[in-house]
Amino acid sequence: MKSEFNKNWNKSKQPRKQRKFIANAPIHIKHKLLSAHLNKSMNEKYRTRSIELRKNDEVKVMRGKFKGRNSKVTIVDSKNTRVQLDGINKPKKDGEKVPVWFHPSKLLITKLEDSDKKRFKNLKLNITQIKETKEKENAQEKN
Repeated sequence: MKSEFNKNWNKSKQPRKQRKFIANAPIHIKHKLLSAHLNKSMNEKYRTRSIELRKNDEVKVMRGKFKGRNSKVTIVDSKNTRVQLDGINKPKKDGEKVPVWFHPSKLLITKLEDSDKKRFKNLKLNITQIKETKEKENAQEKN
């Protein structure tokens, strides 16, 4: 398999080519693949379905053995597209506990880490744009 990343690649129906694109993508593109769904209240508030995961976000596990558990994100591995959660461990045969890695698609964001204002900049722009368009539509309906 050719290991170069092609910037001009658009899309393909073939799963092998989709996997190749993800495997060979640079980290700044892989980081965009680290997004998880927002819960209903946040979905309505920010007017977006998903957002990229960051350290200290609070999430709920939606699939697998740990389904229903709430935890904080401790490590985000954008190279391997996986996330480690605080307090969710798996025991080994010798009794040692090993942290479990999760794919972001199996998580639901319940609370965002809000120390970075740049993260919310785009979300706030989306909200203001939606409000402006609704106001224009209401003004047109009145006329």
